[in-house]
Amino acid sequence: MVRTGWLVPIFQPEQARITPLIPAKGSKKPKTPLPKLQIGILITLQLAEPIASTSIFPYINQLIRELDITGGDDAAVGYYAGLIESLFFVGQALTVLRWARLSDRIGRKPVLVIGLSGICISMLCFGLSTTFWGLVVSRCMCGFLNGNNVVMKTMMGELTDSTNMAQGFALIPIIWCVGGFVGPLMGGTLARPQDHWPALFSGSFWRDYPYFLPCAVAAFLLLVALVMMTLFLEETLSTKRRPKFPSTTVGVSSSPDRESLAQQSMANMSLRSLLTRSVVIPIANYAMLSFLDVSFRVLLPLFFSTPTYLGGLGFDPATIGKWMALCGVTDGIFQAFFFAKIVDWIGPKRLFCISASCYAPLIAIFPIMSWILRVRGEVDHAITFALLCHLVIVVAWDMSYGTIFLIITASAPTKNVLGAINGLGQTSAAVARAVGPALTTSLFAVSKEHNLLGGNAVFVILIVLAGGFRWLASQLPDEIQDRDE
Repeated sequence: MVRTGWLVPIFQPEQARITPLIPAKGSKKPKTPLPKLQIGILITLQLAEPIASTSIFPYINQLIRELDITGGDDAAVGYYAGLIESLFFVGQALTVLRWARLSDRIGRKPVLVIGLSGICISMLCFGLSTTFWGLVVSRCMCGFLNGNNVVMKTMMGELTDSTNMAQGFALIPIIWCVGGFVGPLMGGTLARPQDHWPALFSGSFWRDYPYFLPCAVAAFLLLVALVMMTLFLEETLSTKRRPKFPSTTVGVSSSPDRESLAQQSMANMSLRSLLTRSVVIPIANYAMLSFLDVSFRVLLPLFFSTPTYLGGLGFDPATIGKWMALCGVTDGIFQAFFFAKIVDWIGPKRLFCISASCYAPLIAIFPIMSWILRVRGEVDHAITFALLCHLVIVVAWDMSYGTIFLIITASAPTKNVLGAINGLGQTSAAVARAVGPALTTSLFAVSKEHNLLGGNAVFVILIVLAGGFRWLASQLPDEIQDRDE
């Protein structure tokens, strides 16, 4: 897709044209139609990471207990579960920037092939692991070989312009919601198949590897995505795209492509030169968002699976998977129908600030549910009502992802450094996500073991951090560079 416009030279930032995130009425450009086929393939590929990362959530705590790592101490499960959940992001934090920079040089598709293959192999290894260190190695492998997320966001930026960017990036949280539906539902339903379908899974293999089936199904889906990407997805890096028409003009065929050389030069620029305030502030918000969000995501199944005498709800893996799937599908439907309209209505920055304000009540509902259960003695309609309120707040909170992706992409001076900008953002987010699960689940375990603030110390700490996040959101720029090409 070719779009007309002009290039903002990265070496002359003072000449960059500045336009509001949402242009004033009467000055809007006509929207460019989205390239539906290419974006359809891209968002299908994006299902890989959420399915791989969330499918283990419903059963990871039970798996830790069955490996007898904790010596029968239920309160200590959070330490080990958080460590395993963090390892993916540790590996990603160490390598994602290299994958992003590599994609700026060799193209987006080769990096995606490596990423999808790496997740596929690591999921199979995870399902075949029978020791704690086996789980550790497989999750590290998944993170090390996975540069998909950053490359796909970069491709979304290259397939859109300022008129349809909100529509394109609205699809990313939708896909994560779909993955948040499919992954936990698949993990919770297919875990321990010998218990659910003994006639089909009665062999010794399924007794020795009770969690292999959900991993194998996830790996198969990744393999299908890999084949589809190889056959149908077009390269979006301008210097690596195949020319659609042969050169017939002497001047074109005999002289170097100056634009291509300039683009390659900008792709090799140092990262330090890109660290301007308009780039750093959105990345800092993305990192804080990632830390708080992953903390919530790992707390949710941990709180659900924790026995009632410790202040949890005592749900089994199947119930956890079904509830998380309900959250995912509800969230995805809302994002699909309303996100882009809300962005156009109130603007990305204001929407991001509203979403950031939802985190404190999102966390506060956890101790409220514990108190209700302690007072009423059982999981009844009051707990169900609290869970439904939780669901509504989750939907509002998740709109923060679509807006921050849009803002980070728009902060890139030119599309030729989108890989580097998204790589910086994803590295920061991966570090935050690596720290978040282990720290949060450990705080949860300490809070319960030592009854700190009635077992609610972890929730108080996260609510305080939510206040700092809300201030950081207010520092986002009201205007961004228009770098359509």
